[in-house]
Amino acid sequence: MSTDTDGYTASQSPSPDTRTAEPPAIPCTVVWSQGRPYVLEAGRGKPRWMGTDYRGRPLALTSADLRRRGWSYRRAG
Repeated sequence: MSTDTDGYTASQSPSPDTRTAEPPAIPCTVVWSQGRPYVLEAGRGKPRWMGTDYRGRPLALTSADLRRRGWSYRRAG
């Protein structure tokens, strides 16, 4: 069983349709959207995806925001 650089085995690799699928709901999961990483923070209140905008400022997204923007488990490019 081979493992790629993200720690997924070939059978566990996410399918290319993750851009339209619901983002994962596991805290501390990292996904990529528009070339930037986002991590899921779950605590008090609603879970949110935290990352930064193009100027390095904190940016919080909902799962719906992330779904609209497109996302993947791997950095594009």
